[in-house]
Amino acid sequence: MSLVFAGVCSHGPGITARREHADLGQLARLEAAYQALREALQASRPDILVVIAAEHFANFFMNNMPAFAVGMADHYDGPVEDPQWLGIPHRRVPGNSALSLQLIEGMSQTVDLSFCEEWKLDHGIMVPLHHLVPHNDLPIIPVNINCQGPPLAPLHRAYALGEAIRRAADVMAARVAIIGTGGISHWPCTPDSGRINEPWDREFLARWTRNDREALCAYTNEETQRDAGQGGYEIRTYIAVAGACAGHTGEIWCYEPIPIFACGCSIGVMATGAETAPKRAGMSPV
Repeated sequence: MSLVFAGVCSHGPGITARREHADLGQLARLEAAYQALREALQASRPDILVVIAAEHFANFFMNNMPAFAVGMADHYDGPVEDPQWLGIPHRRVPGNSALSLQLIEGMSQTVDLSFCEEWKLDHGIMVPLHHLVPHNDLPIIPVNINCQGPPLAPLHRAYALGEAIRRAADVMAARVAIIGTGGISHWPCTPDSGRINEPWDREFLARWTRNDREALCAYTNEETQRDAGQGGYEIRTYIAVAGACAGHTGEIWCYEPIPIFACGCSIGVMATGAETAPKRAGMSPV
């Protein structure tokens, strides 16, 4: 088959943990965009959802920090955080070890990977699943990018990771969807938590919608940390989705800088080549 859907969304824990403290207008726009993304994902009729997320020390630490890791289990448990605090009940998320193996074997032709038969899901995956797969009825394959502990994979390698996912998906019989989830600008667990660099976010999203590989990969780690915080390293997840859709462009359906969520919250879709980027009535590009 092929890659039938591609999108991106934010995963800040405050999106569910501090929902009641957000500006009501911003919250309504963000949740409407999550709903539109969920409907577009469902309309693509995927057999499996690849979720590209960032490491938050839930599964790996500095004694063993792979640049890229892929889950290969039949189920995953989450969230690792206190469910009452996060606002997401604990659940067992279905996986598919056979499809994971196919994806890993295909990706391994061009990208070096770690794989994991045990995996605990934190807010980086559970917040998106809470909004996009509320009935827990779509198996996932988690893909992890080290966005936490330098040395970090160069941005062009994140793009290549997405290209490898695409090549593997193109020869699988399953209908594959992909979601990248991260920042964008944010300074988590620092005195600057809640700070958002809106101009930086909007410039990055403009590069993403154009799928401008050269511009996306031009950021240095030093510039990113200065302008977007250490949380800005998570642009790698968005860049990987762009790599999976190389040659095609996308749309941003929502961007809301919400300090109480401690990040610039974004929702976007990208054409995969198998079909054009999804259009949603009442959802205009930002």
